[in-house]
Amino acid sequence: MFDLVIRGGTIVDGNGGTPYKADVGVTNDRIAAIGENLGAGAKEIDATGKIVTPGFVDIHTHYDGQATWDSEMAPSSWHGVTTIVMGNCGVGFAPADPKKRDWLIGLMEGVEDIPGSALAEGMTWNWESFPEYLDALEERPRTIDIAAQVPHGAVRAYVMGERDEAHENPTDTDIARMAQIVEDGLRAGALGFSTSRTVLHKSVDGEVVPGTNATAEELLAIGAAMGKVGHGVFELSSDLVPEWNEFEWMGDLSRDNKVPVTFTALQSPIKAMPFDEMLKQMREQNAKGANILAQVSMRATGLILGFQASFHPFYAKPSWQAILDKPWEEKWVLLNDPEFKAKLISEQNVVLDPDLQMVIDLMTFAFNMLYEMGEGFSYEPTYEESIAGLAEKAGMDPAEYAYEVLMRNEGNGFIYFPLLNWADGNYNFLEEPLRSEDCVNSLSDGGAHCGTICDAAASTFMLEHWVKNRARGRLSLEYAIQRQCRDTARVYGLNDRGVIETGYLADLNVIDLDAIKLGEPWVAADLPAGGKRLLQKADGYVATIKSGVVTFADGQMQGPTPGGLIRGPQAAPGAAAGQARRA
Repeated sequence: MFDLVIRGGTIVDGNGGTPYKADVGVTNDRIAAIGENLGAGAKEIDATGKIVTPGFVDIHTHYDGQATWDSEMAPSSWHGVTTIVMGNCGVGFAPADPKKRDWLIGLMEGVEDIPGSALAEGMTWNWESFPEYLDALEERPRTIDIAAQVPHGAVRAYVMGERDEAHENPTDTDIARMAQIVEDGLRAGALGFSTSRTVLHKSVDGEVVPGTNATAEELLAIGAAMGKVGHGVFELSSDLVPEWNEFEWMGDLSRDNKVPVTFTALQSPIKAMPFDEMLKQMREQNAKGANILAQVSMRATGLILGFQASFHPFYAKPSWQAILDKPWEEKWVLLNDPEFKAKLISEQNVVLDPDLQMVIDLMTFAFNMLYEMGEGFSYEPTYEESIAGLAEKAGMDPAEYAYEVLMRNEGNGFIYFPLLNWADGNYNFLEEPLRSEDCVNSLSDGGAHCGTICDAAASTFMLEHWVKNRARGRLSLEYAIQRQCRDTARVYGLNDRGVIETGYLADLNVIDLDAIKLGEPWVAADLPAGGKRLLQKADGYVATIKSGVVTFADGQMQGPTPGGLIRGPQAAPGAAAGQARRA
């Protein structure tokens, strides 16, 4: 008898193979058999008419703080994700000098829009070194597996202290210490190292992240430490300013140390390098022997704007800035005051951040780029669905129309602002990279941007938009699943998951593809200290199984927490295991 049998579903194996009908038998935490009319299971799931996929693997998340206090790991776990990699973009909480804890919280709050009060309340800080941080993570069971990377910001702060904040260059001794910390972290089980070099990433005090000031010698020395260990991915977020020659040193680091490098590739109005030029320069380096991968998102990195979210079209107006820190109840009274409304709409923006002023002004005035969110919202909307188009149809001023949208549902109305990864009102430019082996599905930012973005639902969006909605969808089901399972797992050497074959981890989803649908986002105050975050659920997930145990059924957490900490790359079960997949 099997511990679990998923019976009668259509297997989408994660390898890109043609879907086929079969049962899946699970024993302990592994797939034990795949075939027709398998024997009984202690527990059975009827998957007739449903698809059965591997659990999704999300390699770009920021649960570094949340993972220390939370076992559910929402919202990613609500969307079929069974494995996440965190510690991206150079921010995290280890190593942590006790005197720098507040600084690390401020860095994470500023870069990733995670409430600092929630981090301060939720984390116990029973670690200092990175290996000790992994030990602390290992103590808590979860619904999913987690893996960590060594973050550059924490490493630099630990080694250089105040000299890092003063933007001093590191000494040779500093560089050697940083390289050793990264090496120790990888040997303890980290899957990689991450850094950031973009003006979009600033601490809560407005300071650019430490990686922005890193020297080439420092980055290459860290790459050499990674090569010495023999595993690990070097992850990078950068503005890719042409004069920085980022791809040149990325190529050298990868070639010299046999280290894979992955960077965030986004179409952006504020990046100096266009998306297609990024891919071109990456491919030039790969042709010379480098191993560089572009992390691409499946939809626009769109800000969700609202009066209770972090930003909205009137955020930079003096009248809003004057009440920014007031309780919502007081704001709500003012927002309903016609005089306050008229004044707020008529005011000009104040300059909050010179580096981001263009983005702030677009959010305020580019109503052709702002879209009302509601039931069945399309994430590839037309002009007619924009605030400008809807206001024109209603015979209203666009700013007044936007104000009314945000006031709906007692101040919980939302507007979508597709800032990044958006070109000419569509995703046509993404079709080639989504089919390219040198690009990988990524950038969900699960756990981060709590008041601005809700892209942890990326796996659901992939199914609903790119697969199910054929009028706009462009990917076959089997290829989309491969992209989000096997391909993402392999980037970080997680070769024991991401496919449905005997011997592999029983990380699985049972999905009603006809029913798959994103719900409307909402603001929840469920973080420690009452911290707020945007959340979004989905229909269509019949069951999610982690290591052979049902963790979610019909979108509801079932109680078991079989997930844990991944330490280092994971070997495949062996060639013989896959050969018997159709028993």
